[in-house]
Amino acid sequence: MKTVNAKVVDQVAIIERRVAELLGRMTLDEKIGQMSQVNASEAGAPEYLGMALRDGRIGSVLNQVDVATVNELQRISVEESRLGIPLLVGRDVIHGFKTVMPIPLGQAATWNPELVRNGARVAAIEAQAAGINWTFAPMIDIARDPRWGRIAESFGEDPYLTGRLGVAMIEGFQGDDLAGDGSIAACAKHFAGYGAAESGRDYATTNIPENELRNVYLPPFNEAVGAGVATLMASFSDLNGVPATANRFLMRDILRDEWGFTGFVVSDWESIHQIAVHGLTSGDRDSAYEAATAGIDMEMASDAYSNHLAGLVIGERIDIDTIDTAVANILRIKFRLGLFGAPYVDPDQTPAMDLEAKLRVAKQSALESMILLKNDQAALPLSIDRVDSIAVVGPLADAPYEQLGTWVFDGDPDLSITGLAGIRNLVGDSVDIRYVRAMETSRSRSTDTFSEAVEVAQGSDAVILFLGEESILSGEAHSRADISLPGAQAALVRSIRQTGKPVIAVILAGRPLTLTDIVDDVDAILFAWHPGTMGGEAIADLLFGVESPSGKLPATFPREVGQIPIYYNQKNTGKPPSPNTVTNMDDIDAHAPQTSLGMTAFHLDVAYTPLFAFGHGLSYGEFSYDNLRLSPQELRIGNSLTVHVEVANLGKMIADEVVQLYVRDLVGNVTRPVRELKGFKRVRLEPGQTVTVSFELHTDDLAFFGRDNSLMTEPGVFHLWVGGSSEASLHSEFRVVDAAH
Repeated sequence: MKTVNAKVVDQVAIIERRVAELLGRMTLDEKIGQMSQVNASEAGAPEYLGMALRDGRIGSVLNQVDVATVNELQRISVEESRLGIPLLVGRDVIHGFKTVMPIPLGQAATWNPELVRNGARVAAIEAQAAGINWTFAPMIDIARDPRWGRIAESFGEDPYLTGRLGVAMIEGFQGDDLAGDGSIAACAKHFAGYGAAESGRDYATTNIPENELRNVYLPPFNEAVGAGVATLMASFSDLNGVPATANRFLMRDILRDEWGFTGFVVSDWESIHQIAVHGLTSGDRDSAYEAATAGIDMEMASDAYSNHLAGLVIGERIDIDTIDTAVANILRIKFRLGLFGAPYVDPDQTPAMDLEAKLRVAKQSALESMILLKNDQAALPLSIDRVDSIAVVGPLADAPYEQLGTWVFDGDPDLSITGLAGIRNLVGDSVDIRYVRAMETSRSRSTDTFSEAVEVAQGSDAVILFLGEESILSGEAHSRADISLPGAQAALVRSIRQTGKPVIAVILAGRPLTLTDIVDDVDAILFAWHPGTMGGEAIADLLFGVESPSGKLPATFPREVGQIPIYYNQKNTGKPPSPNTVTNMDDIDAHAPQTSLGMTAFHLDVAYTPLFAFGHGLSYGEFSYDNLRLSPQELRIGNSLTVHVEVANLGKMIADEVVQLYVRDLVGNVTRPVRELKGFKRVRLEPGQTVTVSFELHTDDLAFFGRDNSLMTEPGVFHLWVGGSSEASLHSEFRVVDAAH
């Protein structure tokens, strides 16, 4: 182990010497060139960027995926510029390249870090073969508002789950060696608090108290830095009055001084120019000053740095050391990537991974991502032996592009297996599949073809409705104020319900939806997210019981938009709601006297609980939890306790369960959430099998930022739950005592 550490230290020292040597040879213009990233997506990039590349005025390009073009851009930079510095080539490889995995929110529903890691590895191998060496992923913003379009890119509402999965994705992209074959640099984004945008409107203001920022929004980024993420991207939004792109507190005080980050920070698209639009500065010159001095090392797409940094240095407004530090951060990553020794890409020499292997990863990701939200009277699984005909209805049943989801610039729809195709492939000639699209798109309001759908449903043994939202309705700049099923889909459900046939809803979407207006009119709901390339095969396997659903919600599903934000790890308040204290406005007498006596934190017109809770997900197995044991039940700060629980599958089918561990700190220096996820394990159980699942909980896992925003673990009593969702009822308690006891 010491030998390995010595080698790592030696390699770091070698890179630092090479960075210092190269930096010492650079002119000011060449340094600023390294801090500039330009869009290379237009045809003829080597021609229109050639002069700037030869002059050393570009350090990175993005959005070029033709490997021959990328190699030519590299050739010009390496062979025709004075210093021969290779380019970083960036691309949004968010949840796959050619082979598309489920959207990140769907991957979060797998609660399976290894599967997330494998999916990122497939994407890295494919992207590297196209000349890409840097991806702008993972997005590890905590997302508590499903109206926000970019919740699709997130891992949901929980810092612990997001941190675990974010690290897994980074490891998949970067591999064991950033310079290794099939490895590309990852970029943790958006630093920080972007997911808290007001009203769920993309790019909107975020106001987050520092204590909340440290306890909720920053932990996943801290874990990413600890995992060796190569780069970070600044948030578009302003944070407490200072745009993140100009936020010295984030970029210097926390990221560099507290966490010791040694990679580099890139702005988001034109976000340095947008500092003036926010109103912090009067123009690009001042914006360049604010961003550079805050700690933004590279500018994406806009030209505030290239136009103004030299003048700011010459005018002594910016110290040359600020520039040198930024450039050193960038060069360090280029050396770590091995670009100076191997700037070109030969697709034939990239790691071999056949299409079948890639599709297996995509299918398993889709299988484990899908969540059985509801299953009344065991409507699912369907049995090929018991049905002669099935009506498949809806605008998303046969939509190969739509199932890929947001951020799929390079995804190949021709590889997509749709739900309709998956069902047909599975049942063959055993079941008559009768397909009616019924709606042109998910947004269509016309009901003209509903009568045909109803007629087909009446003549079938069961109906599978493919509902949801098209891919364009989520993602960046695609926030929605109303997150119910768009168009006339609810009316379609009601029309089909009147046939009296079993109705199964398969919902494809990029966010949690409010399903209150259809939940009582369907027998089962399989929430499939935007499941990617192999979505159709996974859907068919789950509908017909080839596999049991095993996904768990990474984000809470509200009953109504008016409940937002609603998330499981909320604070208790001084007047927490309970079934005994809630009053419905329809039960209030006319002319009732005004009073708040006995009132609690709830809405008069909707239940205070969500429609589906964080961690929820049904199965064809039947799981029971028993014999919860903690050892010890009193522990000193600095020690660990072990949690054991017996989990049994009482059902008739082999199935996976995600066992979840939650705690509550009853009394804290600042108020603590009613529950916090502290562990999870995915286990596979045969019918009748019982297993003991164990967790280790260290007192460091109970630490939080207190009133002075310092990290602390306090003595006191803690409650603990283990179960299949955040509503787990099997509980115990333990006590943490001061180390001096």
